[in-house]
Amino acid sequence: MRHKKAGRHFGRTANQRKALIRGLLTSLILHERIETTLARAKETRAIAERLVTLGVRGDLNSRRVALAGLASRTAVSKLFGEIAPRFQGRNGGYLRIVQTRCRMGDCAPMAVIEFVDYEGKKSEPEKPKQVREKEKQEKEEKREK
Repeated sequence: MRHKKAGRHFGRTANQRKALIRGLLTSLILHERIETTLARAKETRAIAERLVTLGVRGDLNSRRVALAGLASRTAVSKLFGEIAPRFQGRNGGYLRIVQTRCRMGDCAPMAVIEFVDYEGKKSEPEKPKQVREKEKQEKEEKREK
């Protein structure tokens, strides 16, 4: 029995579990938003919050500790160069978990984990039909000239 034992095992050995979390953390930092199972997202959030705190601190030792926990140097440089400065005045709560759907194969609850200031690729609002037609006519007039 695992009474009062913190953390999830995911049915893996310790090395496999560390590799899984390390890959999730690296993907989260590089893409700023990932979709995974709810349990993995919750486990990843705790470690990612600590990494962002290290990035906010920003000293050499923090960079070395973050490099030990992440799988690539590009992720560390993005963490310290882009992500951490955005959260400079914030005291924790850097990530959000949103439950999305159940996975088709095994009905596992899926979730999106993202940084709270993630905006993503927002598309431009669609222009009214009259404006689009006017622009189309202007292009045709330019071609004729």
